[in-house]
Amino acid sequence: MAERRSQGLDMVRQLTYNHLVPQTLALLHTSQVFLTVETTILQLIAEILPDVRLIHILDDTLRADVMREGRISPQVVRRVCLYVMAAEAAGADAVLSLCSSLGPAVDVARKLVCVPVIKIDDAHTEKAVREAHRIGVMATVESTLAPTVALIEEKARALGKQVEVRQSLSRAGFEALMRGERDLHDRMVIEAARELAPEVDLILFAQASMTRLAPAVEQETGRKVLTSPRLAIEHTHRILDELAAGKPVHGDSVA
Repeated sequence: MAERRSQGLDMVRQLTYNHLVPQTLALLHTSQVFLTVETTILQLIAEILPDVRLIHILDDTLRADVMREGRISPQVVRRVCLYVMAAEAAGADAVLSLCSSLGPAVDVARKLVCVPVIKIDDAHTEKAVREAHRIGVMATVESTLAPTVALIEEKARALGKQVEVRQSLSRAGFEALMRGERDLHDRMVIEAARELAPEVDLILFAQASMTRLAPAVEQETGRKVLTSPRLAIEHTHRILDELAAGKPVHGDSVA
């Protein structure tokens, strides 16, 4: 009886501590875009997780290395693992990877730490599988397509559901964006969406940077468009709440 009472007091103390001490979220960036230009992620965190302390980890060579080699090399996997381990050592309660291209590396890193490691596309890929049979995946960076499609297929297996995935890559659109021709980029993505729409029930953007085009694509195609930022931050919020309540959680579990 005394032992159970002691355990109960320890749990109360831990929960009280969790509510008094701000939780910490580490963000793994592969570009300065989300910090300086396209700040949707930070705005959503300020809205949904206003009391959470942030740790920013930035390595803008990671995605460049993946794009150059056309694969996730062992060196990239090692670096991602080191960053995630460093985030845990710095006191992060959870880690959110903001780059879809790093998915397989994140899978390895998850096994090395005790904190949840979340992919930015965990939530919207699962939502796509739950809501549609024919899913169209759109990207302007080739390195994001394969990991996103693989994640959709992984979610489908976990849910026991058969899905068909169609891919659309607007490589020229990305090149236009890099030249500063934003309007040309937007027209190319919207035209690609028009071509894809008749073959799918729903369109999923593989890159968070495409989010601002979702309303235009929905209007032009009549298809629902899923983007990752808000769903990812809401998913992260749920995970942090469960951690604060003392529940065991896994970064890839959305339901």
